[in-house]
Amino acid sequence: MIKSLRLQLALWYLAFFSVLLLAFSLVLYGSLSKSFESRLEEALSATANIGAKLMQEELDEMHGAATEAAEEVISKLQPRSSVIAVVEGAQLVAASDPTEKAAIEAAAGAVARSTESELSKLPRWGRNGAMAAAQRFTFEDRPFVVLAIEPLDSIVRGLQVIRETLWLVMPLLLAMAGIGGYVLTRRGLAPLGSMVEQTRKITGRNLETRLQIGNGAEELTTLAASFNELLSRLDQSFESMRRFVQDASHELRTPLAVIRGEADVALSQDRSTAEYKESLAIIQEESRRLSRLVDDLLNLARADAGHVQLYVEELYLNELLSECCRSVQPLAAARNIDLEYCPGEDVAVQGDEELLRRMVMNLLDNAIRYTPAGGRVSASLEAQGPDVRIRVSDTGVGIAPEATERVFERFYRADKARSRQQGGFGLGLSIVKWIAESHHGAVELRSQPGLGSTFTVRLQR
Repeated sequence: MIKSLRLQLALWYLAFFSVLLLAFSLVLYGSLSKSFESRLEEALSATANIGAKLMQEELDEMHGAATEAAEEVISKLQPRSSVIAVVEGAQLVAASDPTEKAAIEAAAGAVARSTESELSKLPRWGRNGAMAAAQRFTFEDRPFVVLAIEPLDSIVRGLQVIRETLWLVMPLLLAMAGIGGYVLTRRGLAPLGSMVEQTRKITGRNLETRLQIGNGAEELTTLAASFNELLSRLDQSFESMRRFVQDASHELRTPLAVIRGEADVALSQDRSTAEYKESLAIIQEESRRLSRLVDDLLNLARADAGHVQLYVEELYLNELLSECCRSVQPLAAARNIDLEYCPGEDVAVQGDEELLRRMVMNLLDNAIRYTPAGGRVSASLEAQGPDVRIRVSDTGVGIAPEATERVFERFYRADKARSRQQGGFGLGLSIVKWIAESHHGAVELRSQPGLGSTFTVRLQR
C-alpha cells in the first residue's frame, strides 16, 4: 500500500487524466470516422446525381443509344478513385473501371432485380468494403440507374493513421501528465511539509508559537488556522494547569505550615495541659481546612476526568433550598446578617440531590462570608416555563466588572471579595459552576462594587 500522500495524489491525477484522455480519443476517433463516411457519402451522392442528369442529356442527344451515352457520361466525369456504372434494367451499360467490373455487376445485378419500391429504399449501401450511391431515372419508359461506388480504403488508411498517432501520443501524454501531476502535488503540499517541521519544534515550553505558511492554499490555510486555535486552547490549558498547581501548592502549604509549626512549638518543651489542648485545637482546625481543600480538589479533578457519576432522582428544590437556608442560619446570625428566603410552591426537578445541596450551600456560604455585619442575604426560587432559577443575592462588597468573568476560575480571588482572611480557598464558585453545568444548566453573575452581588443558577426541570 502506498503511504506517500504526494504519490497517491499523483496516481489519482494520472488515473483520472488517463480515463479522460481515453474517452476523448474514443470520441475523436468515432467523430472522425463518421465524418469521413459522411463526406464520402455526400461525394458519391453528388457524383450519382450529376451522372444521372448527364445521362439524360446524352440519351436525348444520341436518340436513346444507352452504351454510347453512358461512355460519354463516364468520360465527362473522369472518376479517379470511384467507379461509375450505368445500369439499364438488368444489364450493365458501362463502367468507369473494368477492374471493378465484377463488383459493379454484382451490385448492379442486385439493383436491377429489385423492384422500384425497393430501389427507392436503398439509395446508398456498403458492400465488400465499399460504399455506393445510386440515382434512378426513366428515359422513354426505360429504367436506368447511375451507380457511384468507391472502396473504403482511403477511410481505412486515414483511420489507421489516426490510431497510430493516438497510440504514439497517448503514452507520451500520460508520462507527461504523471510527471506534471507529481510536480504539482509536491509543490502544492510543500506548505504541509513546512507545517510538519514547525510542529516538531513545538513543545510544552513554547506553546505560544503559531504556524506560518505564507500564501498557501485555502485548505492548508484553514488547517493551519485550526491547528493554531488548538495550540491556543492547549496553551490556555497548560497555563491553567500551571496556575492551578501553583495555587494548590500555595493553599496546601499554609495549613501544613501551621500544623507543623504548632507541633514543633508543642514538642519543643514540656507544656501544661491547657497549652497542649490549644495547640491540638489549632492543628485540628487546620486539618479540617486541609481536608476540605483536598476534597474540593479531588472532586474537581474527577469532574475534569469525567469520572463523577450523577445519582439522578426526582427532588423538590423548594424543600432543598429551605433546608440549606436553615443550615446556614446560625452562621448568618453569628455575623449579624439577615437571611431571607421565600419558599414558594413545590418545584420538582431531576438531579443529584447531594451535588445540588452542595451547590446551594456554596452560594449561601459565599454570600454570607462576604457580606458585612448588618447586611442582608436573600434566596429565592422561580419557575419559568421549562427552566428553574435559584437566585442568591447579598448586599456585600460586590465584585469589580473586570473580575466577574474570572470569579468562577479555580483559586481566583478578587482583591476585596476573595481574601484568605475570610477562610475560603477560591474553589467554591468553581464547584458551583461545575455542578450547574453537569445538570445541563448554567450560572450567571450580576454585581456592582459596594452594592452586592446576585448569583442565578438556571436548571432544567
